[in-house]
Amino acid sequence: MARYGMVMDVSSCLGCRACMAACSQWNQTPFWAEDFEGKWRTRVTPLEEGKFPEVRKVFFPTICMHCENPPCHSVCPTGATYINKDGIVLIDYDLCLGCGYCIEACPYDARYEYEKEDLEKDEFYFGEDARHHQVHIDKCTFCVDRLEEGLEPSCAATCVGHARIFGDLDDPNSEAAKLVNSGKAKPLGEYMGAKPKVYYIK
Repeated sequence: MARYGMVMDVSSCLGCRACMAACSQWNQTPFWAEDFEGKWRTRVTPLEEGKFPEVRKVFFPTICMHCENPPCHSVCPTGATYINKDGIVLIDYDLCLGCGYCIEACPYDARYEYEKEDLEKDEFYFGEDARHHQVHIDKCTFCVDRLEEGLEPSCAATCVGHARIFGDLDDPNSEAAKLVNSGKAKPLGEYMGAKPKVYYIK
């Protein structure tokens, strides 16, 4: 068993959004959606920091925080949202009603609805290789299928700036654990009590 997490080094994010493209290709997320910010498992949001004339642009990457105490889990009426043995928050699509309670409960805005129109587009673009076959709520899975093959999540594997550092937070030799244990990397919204396993270095 592991306790997987990720460290986002915001100062190393170039804003290229290769992570978004890699995630969308691997997981067949709805890149075709009209709202560019709407249906992504990972996002990179450009922000401005500072005051004129000392203003700079930063890029802020986000994904599901894979919380240890996830509000999305406690509100799910069917048990579709669950936590696997490695601490990854997942969704059983066969049990998901698409009710959206988890979308409302997530304090990090990490979930969206994979709608009927998205299923049709998925089949159009990927044909027999389409991976989504029913309406459901969708989110980051840390690419659990890649982990089973010994690979990193697609966003981390693609990141040219090494802004996404993935690893087992219980392995003191992993780079991610070292950054978290040093206190250099901090979780977002710690006061909310969800205990996210995605940490940030500013």
